[in-house]
Amino acid sequence: MSKRQGPPKHQNRYAWKPNLGQKINETEPGGRFRPLSEITGVCQRCRDQIDWKRRYGKYKPIVEPAKCQKCSKRNVRQAYHNVCRDCSKDLGICAKCCTQVKELVGRDANEEESERKELEEAIRGARERERRTLLRIMNKGKGGESGPSVPKIADRSREGDIFPAASLDEYAEQAREQEEEDSDEEAGDFVED
Repeated sequence: MSKRQGPPKHQNRYAWKPNLGQKINETEPGGRFRPLSEITGVCQRCRDQIDWKRRYGKYKPIVEPAKCQKCSKRNVRQAYHNVCRDCSKDLGICAKCCTQVKELVGRDANEEESERKELEEAIRGARERERRTLLRIMNKGKGGESGPSVPKIADRSREGDIFPAASLDEYAEQAREQEEEDSDEEAGDFVED
């Protein structure tokens, strides 16, 4: 054994990346088209452990649902979890280490579903150009790129103003009103000629 103490003699110049020379199939889990699910229902310590496994190529996604240790149903749908989402939420425990936790990391499935419905309603109420812009931004965000970049819309009167309203419901309502005004103007143009 070495008697040397202190930091390593030679520091790493760059971070180690798993599968550096291998081409990644984008349709496999963890690829661009099938990203790994968000880590939810666990304490911060367990979330960091699972995140470390993902970053360093040790993560093995779950193939089929596992059995919950509390209710004995096959409801565990995330890798490295021992308890299903419902039992974890009801009992206030971490889904991985089963310890009592004040606050669980991640969002609830019902919350995600309601947010997705609101977003779909806003997209449905938007004009085609804005709809494509929003979808492009959402897909870009899923690819792992982060940053508060606001795209410019070709219509100069509304440049950089994707969500002028405070909530998605208000935005959808404003988009409907704008469509009605546009259709009224088009109908008036035909009458004047």
